[in-house]
Formats: sequence, C-alpha cells, structure tokens
Amino acid sequence: MTPTLYHNPRCSKSRAALALLRGQGVEPDVIDYLKDPPDAKTLSWLLDLLGLGPRELMRTKEPEYRALGLDDPALGRGALIAAMVANPRLIERPILIKDGRAVIGRPPERLLEIL
Repeated sequence: MTPTLYHNPRCSKSRAALALLRGQGVEPDVIDYLKDPPDAKTLSWLLDLLGLGPRELMRTKEPEYRALGLDDPALGRGALIAAMVANPRLIERPILIKDGRAVIGRPPERLLEIL
C-alpha cells in the first residue's frame, strides 16, 4: 500500500520529510492539507492512529491557537477537532500514514519508524 503524507510545502520540516522518503525510494501520496484539509472524521481517525489527543496534534504557537482560546481545558475533543478542521494551519506536520500506522515527522527521521 502506498504511504500517505500530510504535507505543507512551505514548511521546511515537511519538505525535508518528503525528500527523506524519496531518498528511501518511497513516493507517497501527498496531501497538501492546507489546500485539501481533512474533515473531522479523518482527523479523529488520524488521532487514533497516532495515539494522541487533539492538543498533541496542534501547533500551539500559531496565532489561531491563542486567538480561539484553544488552551481552555474545558474544550473537549470535538471542539478541538472542529478548530483544526476550520483552521488546518493548526495541524502539526508532516504526518505519514502507512499500513494502518501513523507518525508525525518531527524530526523527519521519525518517518522511518513505519517504513
């Protein structure tokens, strides 16, 4: 099965991850998630594959995180996922999915764990 990479071409770590995969002879299906953001069901599935809670997948230093008050502990999984759907820039990247497993490529070499 072809791996899938959630990718932001403007992110240096994401570009390094894609180069690393290609250097290993792996050509993933690339999803530019800013142009084609995942829906809530897909994000929930990704969180389950990663074994993470929503905040662990969020880029907490993005201005949207503070502006939307996403650090509020009263916000549940659904509200945080909805925030990522509406503001995909909040989603940490890159994310590689292969054979029912997923990993965040920070650092990019982490992607090798599931190849």
